[in-house]
Amino acid sequence: MMGVVVTMSDVAREAGVSKMTVSNVINGRPGASTDTRARVLAAIEHLGYRVNATARHFRAGRSGAIGLLVPHLDGPYYAHLAARLDTLAKARGYHVIIERTGASREGELAAISAGRVQQYDGIVFSPVQLDTAEVSAAGIEVPVVLLGERDLAGPFDHVMMDNVAGGDLATMHLIQGGARRIALVGGRQDVGVDSMATLRTRGYRQAHAKAGIPVDERLIVDADSFTTADGYDAVMRIARDQLPFDGVFVLTDAAAMGVLRALADLGRRVPQDVQVVGFDNDVEGQYLVPRLSTIDPDNDSMASRIMDLLLHRVDSRAPLAAHAVEVVTSARLVVRESTRGRVLA
Repeated sequence: MMGVVVTMSDVAREAGVSKMTVSNVINGRPGASTDTRARVLAAIEHLGYRVNATARHFRAGRSGAIGLLVPHLDGPYYAHLAARLDTLAKARGYHVIIERTGASREGELAAISAGRVQQYDGIVFSPVQLDTAEVSAAGIEVPVVLLGERDLAGPFDHVMMDNVAGGDLATMHLIQGGARRIALVGGRQDVGVDSMATLRTRGYRQAHAKAGIPVDERLIVDADSFTTADGYDAVMRIARDQLPFDGVFVLTDAAAMGVLRALADLGRRVPQDVQVVGFDNDVEGQYLVPRLSTIDPDNDSMASRIMDLLLHRVDSRAPLAAHAVEVVTSARLVVRESTRGRVLA
């Protein structure tokens, strides 16, 4: 809609909702369902709705830029998160600048250095190597929201998904579908520092314990980066070791795509011979053959909460250490064709 001023009323009409609902979605307030949020965000993107905040930023001495510091953009999860945050930020008059840290200590330290972050009004940071003490020591003077799988206690607002509950939910679904020898692709046998892998592995073990089924440690297969190739290689390693398995919990949907390809190459039918559950509810999973059952960590709600927390501090100029908030989003099972049971989505 080049040259046309798009209003909130236009967005409401496009999405089939009220102006109040549009406002709630833009400002991250609760009350809108996942489907409603998705429709509103799609309408915002389609119409190109923007808050005209240039003068406001200028008067406040701000750049109007939000920094998004993520490990990588190679897989769909962070790419989709970046798109969601960008849509929400633009609707509120900000733009997002993405930096990839490479999931390395050096990359993360460089990204949060004083010279880099001063160009932003606030940052969303997903640390892999650094803890909150190290982030605090960097002397960041703009609002920060941390993302991550770990419980990052400290002065920063933090949004995380419930990885343990998600791992438990995925594994229990496989067990309830009749699986008894469940491979864990991307799992960790060590119990060191909490990470996405160790927490989802904890959920996997928790479900086995509740069902009274022993875990075959040989079926916990590590993965370097949770890519599609990693998923493929993991299943082939299990096959080469001649380990029987009738279910696979894959720690990311991206890796689950490789698992499905490997099972097809091995002549194993899904879900008749082997059931598969992924994690992240990436859009691509709906179009695989078979469609992928997965854990949905409520990505839309997570993006809304992230932006709401950050821009509240930006707009109110609240100090970093004041009333740090931790938000844990709930996990939901999405049943499709790769597992047995009634297909829900």
